Amino acid sequence: QVQLVESGGGLVQAGGSLRLSCVASGTMFSGRVMSWYRQTPGNQRELVASVSRTGYTNYGDSVKGRFTISRDNAKNTVYLQMNRLKPEDTAVYYCTAGYPYWGQGTQVTVAA
Repeated sequence: QVQLVESGGGLVQAGGSLRLSCVASGTMFSGRVMSWYRQTPGNQRELVASVSRTGYTNYGDSVKGRFTISRDNAKNTVYLQMNRLKPEDTAVYYCTAGYPYWGQGTQVTVAA
């Protein structure tokens, strides 16, 4: 079983940066694809970024060139560096190790 705890969310001005962290407990972290999703009220969760166990990355179109996902398998941690934030990036951000493993989410609010 995998448990995930996100941190690093908060309030930031447009154009600013935040770094989210997700620490995984349990086994097999290094073998799993890790992803960040985000969700706004009334909408489905959308993929922000994912990283394979070997470091291959994939990004949603709206964040390409601004966000960077990375992982540290020794620390069981995945990161999301978010730069040049926009108000439309405001959402609850979730870390996942694949169904059914989701974190509790962390709020990111970008003020105009």
